[in-house]
Amino acid sequence: MDYVSTRNAGLRVRAAQAIAAGIAPDGGLFCPTEIPALTQADWDALPGMDYRARAALVLGKYLTDFTGEELAGFARKAYADDKFGGPDTAPVMTLKDGKHILELWHGPTCAFKDMALQILPHLLTASLQKIGETRTACILVATSGDTGKAALEGFADVPGTKIMVYYPVDGVSPMQKLQMTTQAGDNVEVVAIRGNFDDAQSAVKRIFTDPATADKMQAHGMLFSSANSINWGRLAPQIAYYISAYCDLVQAGTIRMGDKINICVPTGNFGNILAGYLAKQMGLPVHKFICASNRNNVLTDFFKKGGVYDKNRPFYTTDSPSMDILISSNLERLLFYISGQNDKVVSELMEQLRQEGRYTLPASLFDKVAADFDAGFCDDVQTAQAIRRLWEDERYLSDPHTAVAVQVYEQYRAQTGDATPTVIASTASPFKFCRAVVEALGGKLEQDDVSQLDALTALTGLSAPAPLQALKGKQPRFDRVVDKANILDTIDLLL
Repeated sequence: MDYVSTRNAGLRVRAAQAIAAGIAPDGGLFCPTEIPALTQADWDALPGMDYRARAALVLGKYLTDFTGEELAGFARKAYADDKFGGPDTAPVMTLKDGKHILELWHGPTCAFKDMALQILPHLLTASLQKIGETRTACILVATSGDTGKAALEGFADVPGTKIMVYYPVDGVSPMQKLQMTTQAGDNVEVVAIRGNFDDAQSAVKRIFTDPATADKMQAHGMLFSSANSINWGRLAPQIAYYISAYCDLVQAGTIRMGDKINICVPTGNFGNILAGYLAKQMGLPVHKFICASNRNNVLTDFFKKGGVYDKNRPFYTTDSPSMDILISSNLERLLFYISGQNDKVVSELMEQLRQEGRYTLPASLFDKVAADFDAGFCDDVQTAQAIRRLWEDERYLSDPHTAVAVQVYEQYRAQTGDATPTVIASTASPFKFCRAVVEALGGKLEQDDVSQLDALTALTGLSAPAPLQALKGKQPRFDRVVDKANILDTIDLLL
C-alpha cells in the first residue's frame, strides 16, 4: 500500500518511508491511498482473538511493508502482560444508559497514548532498517501532557534513536510534568516552552521544515521523525482498539455482530477520533461519532456551525489539559478523505488556516462530515459534576478527560434521543489527574501533588497505579524553559 501527502498526492511513498519520515516534506500528513476493508473471514476470526492478535491483523491491512510475523511479534512485545497489567489490554466497562467505557490507560504511563507509543518504537526502528537508513532517528514530540511521557517511555534507550519532548510550561498537570521531567534514559531530552500546546506544536513543525536545521542534522548523521499522531505509525495502532472494543461487546452478548454503535471521544488533536472514523471505513458498524471538547471548543463549533474552523479565539487552561488545543492537526486527514483525496483543496484550506487562522468547508464537504459526526463541549464545572456523578451513582472513577466525554455523550443522548450503545474512550487513569478528581469529589487537597495519590485512595478505596506511585521521591532531571522563538537552538541538545 502506498502513502501520499495530504498536500501533494504526487508524493508517493511506502509505509516504512512514511513512518520513518513522520511528516511529509511539504508539511502535509501521510495517508494511505486506500482504506482497506475487513473481510467476512476477518470478522469471523476477530472476536476469538486476544488484543495482540487483533492489533496485528488490523495493522497488517495498512503496513504492507511488514510481514504478519513481524507485526505479531511487535504486538506481543508492545502489549505484554507486564506492561498492561494482564492480558485484558483495553477492557470495556459497561455502565448505565448505554455507556460502555473503553479503558485505554492500563499501560506504563497510565494514558491512552501507550496503546500506540508502545508499538511505535518497533515500527520505526524496523522501518529505518527496511529503507536502508543508518542515521540516528531524532524523535521530536509536542505534547499537551500524555504523549510526551508515553513517547519518552517508549523510546528511552532504544538503539539508533534520540527523543526530544516539548511541553507548554504551564499547560500540563503537575503529575504529567513530573512524569516527563523525571524520565530516565541516556537518549532523552525534555524542554518546556513558554506558551500553549499550539505554540509547541507549531514550533516542532517549524523544526521539521527548516532547511538549515536539516543540513545540520545531515552533517551529524541524524534525521528527524515524529511520535505525535501526525506520524501514521502513531495513528494506525489506534484503529485497532475500536475494533477490539466492538468484538468485546459481541463476545459479552451486549450487541450482535453487525449491530451499530456510537463512539464518543474526548478530543484535542483529532487523532483518536479519526482512528475510529478509519475503523468505520474498514467496516466497523458505527452510527455516529461524538466529538467531545472542553472549553477550548473549536471542534464543537466546526461541527455545529457548518464547517467553520476558527482558531481566533481565547485559549483556556483547563482541568483536562490534553484537550487544550486550538489547532487540531489530524482534522487535515479527515478533509483529505472526504474531499476524495483532493490535495489541492486541502492545501488551500491549510494555507487559509495559516494565514487567517480560519477556513470554511464547502457545503458539499460539510454534508459528508455531518453525516458521521456530532459534537458538544463542557466546562470545568460540568466536568467536575460528571466525575462526582459517575462516582456517586455508578461507583466509576473517571479522570477529567473521560468525564468530558461522558458529559457530552449524556447531552447528546438527551438532545437526540439516540439510545445506540456507545463506546466512550477513557483516555487516562483518574490518578493521573488526582488533584482535579479529589476536588471534584469534595476531598481535601494536599500541598504536594504526589501526595494527592494517597488522598484519592483515601476517598475511594482504590489504589493508584504502580507507575504513578513510583514517582514519590523522584527528583526532576530536566528544567529547561525556552521561548518558542528560540526553538531551533534546542536542537543542539541532540547533537
